[in-house]
Amino acid sequence: MSTSQDVAHSIPQVDMLNATSKLQLEAAEVRNGANKPNWTSYLRSQLIPQEDYNFISAYENCKNKTERDEMLNRDRTQTARSMISLITDVAKDQIIRYVLTVFDDMLQEDRSRVEIFHAYAKKQKRTIWSWFMGILTRQDNFIVNQMSSIFAKLACFGTTLMEDKELNYYFNFLKDELKSASNEYVNTTARCLQMMLRIDEYRRDFVILDGIASIMSALNGKANFQLQYQLIFCLWCLTFNSAIAEQVQSSGVIQILGDILSECSKEKVIRIILATFRNILEKIDDREIARESALQMVQCKTLKTLELMDAKKFDDPDLQEDIEFLNEKLAASVQDLSSFDEYCTEVRSGRLQWSPVHKSEKFWRENAQRFNEKNFELIKILIRILDTMSDPLVLCVAAHDVGEYVRHYPRGKNIIEQYQGKQAVMRLLSAEDPNVRYHALLAVQKLMVHNWEYLGKQLDAEKPEGVPVN
Repeated sequence: MSTSQDVAHSIPQVDMLNATSKLQLEAAEVRNGANKPNWTSYLRSQLIPQEDYNFISAYENCKNKTERDEMLNRDRTQTARSMISLITDVAKDQIIRYVLTVFDDMLQEDRSRVEIFHAYAKKQKRTIWSWFMGILTRQDNFIVNQMSSIFAKLACFGTTLMEDKELNYYFNFLKDELKSASNEYVNTTARCLQMMLRIDEYRRDFVILDGIASIMSALNGKANFQLQYQLIFCLWCLTFNSAIAEQVQSSGVIQILGDILSECSKEKVIRIILATFRNILEKIDDREIARESALQMVQCKTLKTLELMDAKKFDDPDLQEDIEFLNEKLAASVQDLSSFDEYCTEVRSGRLQWSPVHKSEKFWRENAQRFNEKNFELIKILIRILDTMSDPLVLCVAAHDVGEYVRHYPRGKNIIEQYQGKQAVMRLLSAEDPNVRYHALLAVQKLMVHNWEYLGKQLDAEKPEGVPVN
């Protein structure tokens, strides 16, 4: 199976962190350190066989790339067999650290060398990754991350793709590494993901494994600007796939990126966020979803941020072009924006605030019935907000809106009860925040008053003739 990297897209080479990555700094120590393996001693002790000794000694004695190419290709089967043996059959961490560093350098120097290993694995009716899965579970973090880096190169540099269980295993490994608060090699984890997600065939599997949520979780943590850039690069790569761009739109990514954009001063982070936003608007085929995405960006104050940026005039022509493109698209989306559209975008974002529509009698009178559209989507979101959110402002606005819906839509009370909204509001009567308690109380009163009005109508309907109306 062959890869289809996004040749048509301007995805640059992955941002290499040779100067700053913990893995690269440690690899430099392994390469240049005094603790290089004494292969003669290991041969005498029978820790390694003669053919592996011959291979690694010859490779180390090569003075340049031409000599290395000649040596590796002289007996490609032995090259693959010896590298695998030196990594998997040797117990000493010190040797494995060294051999993995040699292996990583070998692939980095010439990407086509991955084919030596894929061809050998094919002959053995295996995949090259099958020999190395256990290395990802070792205790030595340098070994684990150097192996992870090699996994990504083997998966991305050649024409053979990682598939099925191995791909799922590797993606789950990367997700766990992203989530780990103690991962000192998180830049390497992100770099591996950057490489993998440049290839379209890998993107869908990553998204199926809930990969977007793991990137967002890492972005929500205390990510420095370098890690922010790398993780957003991953999201940007995902948005080249139009089906995934639609999912990105509904996952909260736009809100997180909007927040980072409004606070960020690093040009490379700004550039990658705007490129991601542009991709989302351009790649989504469904016009309604593309419009909703634009409205989410407006909701995140992106237009204001763009205006400030436009005044700066960046030197980078691509960045300047993205600013102008987004300015135009977002301004156009605002022009044909009804107050109900604006309200829907706000509710779907989960970031409720006292924008004018909430307090507008006219808005509720004209739109209360529209809350029933799309199988009561807005009602369900409001109730979910009441159940799950902790932000007092958001809870106040959600409780207020539930009350207004009930007040302006005759069957509103039944709908709210049907979706357990009444219990959600009642629970907030004992909230810590006095404002939340107050708005919950108002909403409960509206629920009850509606009931009394209904009861009054029922009594009138059942009243015998001749009895005076109070």
